[in-house]
Amino acid sequence: MSAVMTSEPLAVGTAAAPSAWRAGAAALDRWIGGAVEAVAAVLIVAEIGILFAGVVARYFLDAPLVWSDELAGILFLWLATLGAAVAFRRGEHMRMTMLVSRAGPQGRAWLEMLAVAAALAFLLLDLWPAYAHAVEESAVTTPALDISAGWRVAALPVGLALMALMSMLRMARTATWGQAAGALVAVAAICGGLYALQPLLADLGKLNLLIFFVGVTAVTVLAGVPIAVCFGLATLGFLTLTTSIPVDVIIGRLDEGMSHVVLLAVPLFVFLGLLMEMTGMARAMVALLASLLGHVRGGLQYALLGAMYLVSGISGSKVADMAAVAPVLFPEMQKRGAKPGDLVALLAASGAQTETIPPSLVLITIGSVTGVSIAALFTGGMLPGVVMGAALCAMIGWRYRRDDLSQVRRARWAEVGRALLAALPAVALPFVIRAAVVHGVATATEVSTLGIVYALLVGALIYRCGRWSRLGPMLVETAALSGAILLIIGTATGMAWALTQSGFSNSLAQLMTNLPGGTGGFLLVSILAFVVLGSVLEGIPAIVLFGPLLFPIARQVGVNEVHYAMVVVLAMGLGLFAPPFGVGYYAACAIARVDPKDGMKPMLGYVLALLVGLALVAAVPWISTGFL
Repeated sequence: MSAVMTSEPLAVGTAAAPSAWRAGAAALDRWIGGAVEAVAAVLIVAEIGILFAGVVARYFLDAPLVWSDELAGILFLWLATLGAAVAFRRGEHMRMTMLVSRAGPQGRAWLEMLAVAAALAFLLLDLWPAYAHAVEESAVTTPALDISAGWRVAALPVGLALMALMSMLRMARTATWGQAAGALVAVAAICGGLYALQPLLADLGKLNLLIFFVGVTAVTVLAGVPIAVCFGLATLGFLTLTTSIPVDVIIGRLDEGMSHVVLLAVPLFVFLGLLMEMTGMARAMVALLASLLGHVRGGLQYALLGAMYLVSGISGSKVADMAAVAPVLFPEMQKRGAKPGDLVALLAASGAQTETIPPSLVLITIGSVTGVSIAALFTGGMLPGVVMGAALCAMIGWRYRRDDLSQVRRARWAEVGRALLAALPAVALPFVIRAAVVHGVATATEVSTLGIVYALLVGALIYRCGRWSRLGPMLVETAALSGAILLIIGTATGMAWALTQSGFSNSLAQLMTNLPGGTGGFLLVSILAFVVLGSVLEGIPAIVLFGPLLFPIARQVGVNEVHYAMVVVLAMGLGLFAPPFGVGYYAACAIARVDPKDGMKPMLGYVLALLVGLALVAAVPWISTGFL
């Protein structure tokens, strides 16, 4: 299973396209793709500059820039759509490939093309509605800059067109004529067949909810279609074939989901995490923990948990967290006899442990789609992470109680002091970020820019180990990952709206409200549901889809919203990192270069510990709300 589409060339059959055609497609892809990547990178730099200038002007100069948020919002939609186009070009949209990877070379190549063809169909079907939406919005004038809103909304048709072009170029570069034609004909036949069944579907009533939102979504997800496209196709099919609601509504919801200014924190925190790795700040923090704990039984395992806790408070990206910590600690842990399977199991478990540590992208997403205060979520997320860490520490203590440390040298106090001195600027960053939010210096969106500026200064003036030539590729990587996430949020917003309009949300609310066991029964069912959702959809798509439906129900049954957020985030984290379906587990295996089967058995104990910690967080609301 993989979280992203593979970017490797597909198997070429006997009916290969002419080499001249492939070369031309590759050249066009490089030219257009390079231009889009450059613009996306510039937009990230512009967003950082605008938001940082807004913080300085408002807090330090007492002269707020009334136009800064509006300009940031305009550029953000362009960043989201262009980033999604970059992700299409690089094959980095989130999807499930567990079944695809089991097919033979030719079958896998055809399924890859089927996924591209499905994405192309969705993009082309939405292109004209996006253009109409942009024309309609162009009559609106923005309040601060006094310009047409069309400048912002034009990002949608332009972005969708670029995504479609990237999909076609990908097909031309990597597929045979037979594979491409077969995939396109299959998608066209499926769409035609569903259209022919429209009279029958119209009479099925709410059964269509199962057909489209369960059946179509499940089939496309299992077929390896990008998750954002799966949500979009299910919603498009439901509205087109079973209702009289105009398809243009999808574009409005896509606009709403992708352009929420709160979500600007996503690309900025992703970039901050990459900066932490590049400048050596993460490495310094890990080295300090290793010097303090390396001489005790399981000491480096405890150090790994502590390092993930600290790094998670900075990057907001679990993959970036694991990539920063594993290369530093794993070599020494292996020298002490740790088995690769044990290491990757602990790495995956630590990823689940730190899901609530701010600035978690999932917490930011919850705040944006449910209206819960992000500052409250950041505050409430600290102690649940400690509880989960304590449960893992208990398991580590039991598992490594017989370690032979006769050959391990305890670090001298001078060495610890040097490690502390080296790590202080890095360790200070999480506290700087949190203090800035708590004391009102910057919003949860703006605070990432303070962290970026801090990391750049510390990296340049103190650590001096950053390879600054990597900044360009890091900006492009940030744009691609952010675009993939934001497209999921946009299409999931449309699906959630369609579910609400269908009356499903009311039926779900009634069912969940009347569950036996009251609050406890509601939390138990929520945990089970989000463990499954976390393993299949990952955290952000799951929370965008079901958060707006379930959080109002939580309020209705008397569950504090911050407490509920911590429970569902930890449950999703458990599903995300638990084998055999959790995609986060396979990401940990890829980072550690360990065969997934080696970590399955060691992971069982850590999953048990995480379940104990999750049960404690769910049973004791104070753990999540005590410091609010």
